[in-house]
Amino acid sequence: MSVLIKPIITEKITKDGETFGRFGFVVDRKANKIEIKKAVEAAYGVSVVNVNTMNYAAKRSVKYTKSGMINAKTNAYKKAIVELKEGDNIDFYSNI
Repeated sequence: MSVLIKPIITEKITKDGETFGRFGFVVDRKANKIEIKKAVEAAYGVSVVNVNTMNYAAKRSVKYTKSGMINAKTNAYKKAIVELKEGDNIDFYSNI
């Protein structure tokens, strides 16, 4: 089971990373804070100080089109904001 699914790269998370040393990840919905901390430390070789998690529910919507009603759904996911020890950094752009 892979705890870290993908990093979150948005303007807000990038600014928090530069200013406060916080980085965001989409994680497995069953993972707890201790597992997330160990996974980030193992994957990136940094020291994690704090982990905050948020669960996002699936959202459903109905669109009315010429061909009829279309039902849509977004996936539910869990997001983790990881705060690193001062001086540590994660560079997501080095692999691009």
